[in-house]
Amino acid sequence: MSTPLEGLLEYVAARQKDAVVKSEIALGELVFTVKREKAHEFIAFLKADEKCAFQQLASLCGADYPERVQRFDVIYNFLSLTLNHRIRVIVQTDEKTHVDSIIDLYPAAGWFEREMWDMYGVEFDGNPDLRRILTDYGFEGHPLRKDFPLTGFVELRYDNEKGRIVTEPVKLMQDYRNFDFVSPWEGMTGVQLPGDEKAVKPKAGAK
Repeated sequence: MSTPLEGLLEYVAARQKDAVVKSEIALGELVFTVKREKAHEFIAFLKADEKCAFQQLASLCGADYPERVQRFDVIYNFLSLTLNHRIRVIVQTDEKTHVDSIIDLYPAAGWFEREMWDMYGVEFDGNPDLRRILTDYGFEGHPLRKDFPLTGFVELRYDNEKGRIVTEPVKLMQDYRNFDFVSPWEGMTGVQLPGDEKAVKPKAGAK
């Protein structure tokens, strides 16, 4: 006998079989991977259908898998307040292909989609205000992409002479050094550790 969650999974998969790529139950939640061109229709069904009733968009986030052609996952998390269950919807896309906005279904998606574009560069058709939201004006690149350098491209600092914030190319002032990665605490145990050969051992009988 199937559980209520399994029954809902089968119901959604049957009603939206043209949109579903993969469906499963993971960590007590429904997870659906759906076709990008069918995503808006699929999400509209989740909100309107009385057996689903996912009234709230809890979050929208992303993930980057550069080894894939469709490198980005756009991940929607929905909550049904009346039926007390959750669902995760995953849509895959690449660097150039846009995803349909769901701002007409969930107005709060506008802020989430702006963050997704800012961090990953995924564009949403139908979002009227797709601007950066976490990075500064004029920022170049998308910092949560796996190929974005950890140091970034520019750095901000306050210039005392100019009396304002200025941006400059990142400068890494620390010279390259070799580290031997051994403990500096020589002789702390009776067992010789790698690197202990550096310690000067006292001669027998010395005080």
